[in-house]
Amino acid sequence: MALAPRLDLRQTQSLVMTPQLQQAIKLLALSNLEIETFIGDALEANPLLEAGEVAREDGETAPAGESEPAADSAAGDESALDIDPGALDRDRDTGDGEWGAAHGATPAGELPSIDERGGDGPTLAEHLAEQVGAAAGDSREAFVARHLVGLLDEAGYLAADLQEVAAELGIPVAEAERALAVVQSLDPTGVGARSLSECLALQAREADRYDPCMARLIDNLDLVARGEFARLKRMCEVDDEDFADMLAELRGYDPKPGCRFGGAGEAAIVPDILVTAARDGGWDIALNEETLPRLVVNRAYYLELRRGCAGKEAQSWLGEKLADANWLIRALDQRQKTILKTAAEIVKKQEGFFRAGVSELRPLTLRDVAEAIDMHESTVSRVTSNKYLNCDRGTFELKYFFTSGVGSADGEGASSQAVKARIKALIDAEDAKKILSDDTLVALLKGEGFDIARRTVAKYREAMGIGSSVQRRRQKRLAAGG
Repeated sequence: MALAPRLDLRQTQSLVMTPQLQQAIKLLALSNLEIETFIGDALEANPLLEAGEVAREDGETAPAGESEPAADSAAGDESALDIDPGALDRDRDTGDGEWGAAHGATPAGELPSIDERGGDGPTLAEHLAEQVGAAAGDSREAFVARHLVGLLDEAGYLAADLQEVAAELGIPVAEAERALAVVQSLDPTGVGARSLSECLALQAREADRYDPCMARLIDNLDLVARGEFARLKRMCEVDDEDFADMLAELRGYDPKPGCRFGGAGEAAIVPDILVTAARDGGWDIALNEETLPRLVVNRAYYLELRRGCAGKEAQSWLGEKLADANWLIRALDQRQKTILKTAAEIVKKQEGFFRAGVSELRPLTLRDVAEAIDMHESTVSRVTSNKYLNCDRGTFELKYFFTSGVGSADGEGASSQAVKARIKALIDAEDAKKILSDDTLVALLKGEGFDIARRTVAKYREAMGIGSSVQRRRQKRLAAGG
């Protein structure tokens, strides 16, 4: 068979991500405070941009009487921000990143992270949040503990009243106290304290030095501050040598354990989304405009610069700046719409929480929300990263509303916290002469609409520290004196 040259026409499809589109996707993952910093950089880099309070509508960003240059149309298309999770990796090397560099970003459109902008290490909240999962007894306790972590000040103290926190979350005060005990068990020792004496007492217990003498010393820190050592020695019933050792031990403790972590200044949580009850029984959902500056194009300055641009190179530069300004304004507007749409669906799915508290949390996944708002799961993941929602019950990270669950007869499913609570209630109410086996618990739960396997019941029971039916029968027999 002879070989001969020939021409073939082939049609293929490929995803090409421009630096602007990559930047638009990254904007979704930034919090409002990070957006504020990013906008500040953009204002410095683009003379046509200025901060303003003018309400923006589609098509109003171009100067009057001027046709708008062809900015990347992807910024105005909601689906353009809805990208497959592998797309960024596949196109990481496409484009030269000129737009990003012009706006103070790093090469290839990469935004500097919040850690690069301030602080060399994790914040106190981040450090504690990483430990909560392993320290908490179950996911519900972890939820409350993470909420308490968010209320700590930069020194690691809890200034909020625990009864008020419990009321906001719709849980018993005893449950809030157990969650606080979890926080106080975390590293660094002393965090979660409500006073200096409690902070030092936690550290003394950790060092195994919290005996009655040390307890009296810590309970009378005002006398230590006034230097009334003779009186303290009498109260603690120790001699000079022991008292000197106790005082040295006390001075070795850290009164502000949270301040040793980087980024303490950024530890304060500012909500990105505000949710309030509406008069019609629904919910009003809005972005926190206090942390979200508006951008407009300075039309007068654009016209002035255009009259002064004589050469083609200067005109090209001005056109690029105008296109960048228009694109950024549309990208930020689209980001707001995407966040609001996602938040509205989360509130809809978890309405029970907003009305009754943490006990009404339903199982929810990123895919559930993505399918409901017709977006990709990776887009929802970006939107819910680094975003906080404020409501009457407090301020919560959007990720907190995604919980695991088990099946139920009605097909909606139930959160694992609700199932655990029901298992505990059944066991607490069991007759000492008729201890419930795991198989019996499965039958009772299925009768209540929970479709759960025996091994899952055993796993949840053990996670709550509840013994088997044999162990409980023996314990209750001993408690009854028989």
